[in-house]
Amino acid sequence: MAKITAAEVGKLRKATGAGMMDCKKALVEAEGDFDKAIDILRKKGQKVAAKRADRESSEGVAAAKVNDDNTAGVAIVLGCETDFVGKNESFVALAKDFANLAIGYNTKEEFLAADFGGITVAEKLTEQTGVIGEKIDLKAFEKLEAAYVGSYVHINKIAAVVGLSAKVDNAETLAKDLAMQVASMGATTLSYKDFDPAYVASETEARIAAIEKDNEELERLGKTLKNVPQYISMSQLTDEVMAKAEEDAKAQLAAEGKPEKIWDRILPGKMERFVSDNTTLDKEQCLLDQDFIKDEKSTVAKYVASYGDVEVTGFKRVSLG
Repeated sequence: MAKITAAEVGKLRKATGAGMMDCKKALVEAEGDFDKAIDILRKKGQKVAAKRADRESSEGVAAAKVNDDNTAGVAIVLGCETDFVGKNESFVALAKDFANLAIGYNTKEEFLAADFGGITVAEKLTEQTGVIGEKIDLKAFEKLEAAYVGSYVHINKIAAVVGLSAKVDNAETLAKDLAMQVASMGATTLSYKDFDPAYVASETEARIAAIEKDNEELERLGKTLKNVPQYISMSQLTDEVMAKAEEDAKAQLAAEGKPEKIWDRILPGKMERFVSDNTTLDKEQCLLDQDFIKDEKSTVAKYVASYGDVEVTGFKRVSLG
C-alpha cells in the first residue's frame, strides 16, 4: 500500500474541495496516483448526482458579474438543497467564481461546456455534488449587453442586471438603483406597451372577478369594500376612455355642488387617481411604470429621465424562488 502524506491529501482537497477523509480514501484506492484519485472522486460525484437527480435544489446563491467596461453583465443562480450549504463560504465563493467565468459566455449551454480548472463547468457541478452530498446545479443563467450595464445582488438570493442606452454622468448610480428596483419589485417587462392585448384582457377579467369575490366576504362582515377597477393597464386607457372619465369626474363635481370655476384645480387630481386605480398591472409588472422604491412620489420612468438623454434597454433578474 502506498504511503499517503498529509501534503498529498491537502493538495487533493484543494483541487476538488472534497473532505479530508474522502481525499485520503481516494488516494489510498488510487495507490497514491493524484489524477486517478481525482477521477475516483468525480465518479463518486456522478453516483451521488444520479441518486439525487430528482431532488429539489431550492436553496443556493444568486450572483452577478459585469465586465470591466460595463458593456455586458451576467446573473446566475447556483442551486443546492439546503440553506446550510447555500450559506457556506466555499459554496458562495464557487458561485462567484462561476459568475466571473460566465461573463465570457452568451448561453447557459456554452457556459456549462466552458473550462473550469481543467474540467467543464458541468463536470465541476457533478464533482461538487459528490463532495457536498447534495444536488448542485446551475438553476439560472441570464446575459445582458448594452452601452452601459449595472448590477445588484440582494443577500445572495436575488441578482439583477440592467442595461442603459448610454453612459451618462453617474450611470453607475442609475444602473445600480434600477437593478435594485428590479430585484425588489420583480418587474417582468419594461413598459405597458410590451403587453399583448389578449393577456391584458384575460388578466383584467381575472382581477375583477377576484376583487368582486373578496367584496362579497367584506360585505358580509360589514367592512369597507375594495374598489373594483374598470381597467388594469395604461394600454386600455384610450383617448375615449380618458374623455369619459373626465366627463364622469365633472358630473361628480357638479353633483357635489362644487363651483365650476374651481374644477380646473380639482380635476387633475381626480384624473391622476383614475389612472392610478386603473393601472395596477403596470405598477406590478412594468419597470418604467412602477413607483420608484427610493421615492414613491416618482415613477421609475421619471427617475430615469432625470439623468438626461438615456433609456433603459433591458434587464434580467434571477432568484432562488
